[in-house]
Order: sequence, then C-alpha cells, then structure tokens
Amino acid sequence: MTEITSQQVLRSLEAVNLPDGKPLAFSGLVSDIFVTDGKIYFSLTVPGGDADAFEPVRLAAAKAAEAIPGARQAFVTLTADKPANSAAPPSKPRPSAPPKTPEQPAKPDIPGIGSIIAVASGKGGVGKSTTSVNLALGLAAEGLKVGLLDADIYGPSIPRLFGLSGRPTQGPGRTIMPMEKFGLKVMSIGFLVDEGTAVIWRGPMVQSALMQMLREVAWGELDVLVVDMPPGTGDAQLTMAQQVPLAGSVVVSTPQDLALIDARKAIAMFNKVSVPVLGIVENMSTFICPDCGATHNIFGHGGAKAEAEKIGVPFLGEVPLAIDIREKSDAGTPVVVDAPDGAYAAAYRAIAKAVHEGLRARTRKAPSIVFD
Repeated sequence: MTEITSQQVLRSLEAVNLPDGKPLAFSGLVSDIFVTDGKIYFSLTVPGGDADAFEPVRLAAAKAAEAIPGARQAFVTLTADKPANSAAPPSKPRPSAPPKTPEQPAKPDIPGIGSIIAVASGKGGVGKSTTSVNLALGLAAEGLKVGLLDADIYGPSIPRLFGLSGRPTQGPGRTIMPMEKFGLKVMSIGFLVDEGTAVIWRGPMVQSALMQMLREVAWGELDVLVVDMPPGTGDAQLTMAQQVPLAGSVVVSTPQDLALIDARKAIAMFNKVSVPVLGIVENMSTFICPDCGATHNIFGHGGAKAEAEKIGVPFLGEVPLAIDIREKSDAGTPVVVDAPDGAYAAAYRAIAKAVHEGLRARTRKAPSIVFD
C-alpha cells in the first residue's frame, strides 16, 4: 500500500474552513505532518486565546484527513501561540491583597483505572524501562489487574522488553485496543511506528499522542496503570504530571552521585506539581560476577538509599547489575516471568509489594469517630 503524503493531507484540508471562512489548507496553520501505517498526525498553530473557537476546525480537519483513501486514523492537536510582538498593557496599581494559595486544576479520572503510577528518572540509561516492566509484573503477582503505558515517545522500549510486535486493532468508538502479554495490557508508540523510524515531533504532538494513548485506549478495568516515563523533566513529563491524576511516582537511579543529581530533579518536579513520591529504587546497585559470584560496587553502593533518607521518601529496594536481567530483557522475557523463583525476581517483587503498600496507605481512609 502506498504511503499517504503530506500533500495529500493538505489537499484534504482544502474543504475545511477557518472561523473567518478561509480554507485551512492555505492558512499556514498546519504543521508537523507525520504519516505512518495509515495513521496521520499533525498540529494546528492557532492564535493565543482562540483554542476553543478552533476546536470545531480541529474535529473537521481530523474527519477530512481520515477520508483520504488508506487512512486509518488522524490525530490532530491544537497549539495556541501568543504573538511575539504582543505586549501586555501597563497595569494600574491596585490595592494590596493577601496572597492566595494557588489551586491545583482538577485532573479528570481515567474511567476503569484505579491508580496510575509514573516510573521516572532524571536521566537515561539507569534501567527505568526494565524496572517499569518488572514492577508491573510484580504488581500483577500481588493479585492486581495491571496495565503498562510506554510514555517514552522518542525511545520506546516496552515492545522489545515484552517481545511484542504488530499493530493494535481499532475498537468501538475510535478506541485503540491495547496489546496483551504476561497478563498485562500494554500500549506504546512503538506499536504504531516502525522500530527503525525516528519520531520527529515537537512538544504539542508528543503531548497529544500521550493523552490519546492514555484516554483513547480501551484499558478496561485496571487496579493499577504503570507509566514508563521518558527520562528527564521536559514537556512529556509535565504533561503527565499536570494533566493526569497520578497516584504517585517511583524514581529510579543508579548509586553514583552523577545519577542522583538528576534523580533529585525528578523528585523536585513531582513535588512542585503535587504528585506523591512513593519511593526510590536503586538499580545496578551491585555487580555479581557470573563466574566467581563475587560482588563488585561498580557504581558505588547505597547512594539512592542515603538520598531517600536525606529527603524523607521511602527507599523501595535495590536491584543488582546482572547479566541474566539484561539477557532476559533483550529476549522479551522479563526476569520476573522467566525466573519467578530467582533472587532477581524476588528483588522486583519486593519493590512491587512496597509500592502496593504505599498506594494502599495513601488511599486508606482515616477511621471515623462516632459519638453515641
């Protein structure tokens, strides 16, 4: 099947009119057109403050793009920009008033999902995705119904770690059916884009894709949804923290100071957006020699535990740097599934149990006092 081109998308938008009656295709508002496997992604950059007025345009644009022969689905996002030369009028002095405590905007729940946990790290390469996968499987071993969302748009790892390939099917009402393996429901942008394809999207496109994978996927009834966050503290992380009702976060770090510096930034971000930090995991804590069995502290040892004690958050546990964990992960059979009775699986299950306890402690209601 011939791939849909950007020009075809633009031609389809000639029938869509802006609020002033001009054709959308010639307005210069369409950008970031990206097409893969019949799925069309693009954004509309509209004047600041006009996002609500352009919502019908966005819906009409998506409908027009989906009418292109071979199109499966269109994902369209609005980006509202304030003109660079616009200056705010000088403000008049007003009587001083007592400062108000800023209120956090309400975050709509995801129907059917009990709790959402973000697994994050301040930097890449600390084993966050491997931790996310085995944490999700550990929570499932606790008897919970668990889903896993790969929120790393630029570097999705979950398809490889689960040994999953193929495309999700479309369900009723434009929903996407998640993939399933090892008893988990799984969704990743890696299922929609070929493994060798670079996703070159700006922030608004990433935010739109994240929200659609979260809210337009038929997750069903889940006790916990584990979100494998991208590394760092950028647009994707803030989108999840500010727009998603996160029950808590788990921060992954290696023991050395360089990694802990970035882990502190991730914790600071969650604190600023009022997301509870359920705890810290020390990954690659020690190296166990496969030949002699000796333990070596390649990255140091105990740094994450000391940091957790210093800032007053729980220390969830440590996982060694082991060849078995790496080999099982590369083969698509996580160690919690492949060797459930082994020491490495036990480490992940202990972390999952601590996370489960942390969730229950935060949702447990205080006893009521009744006077007769």
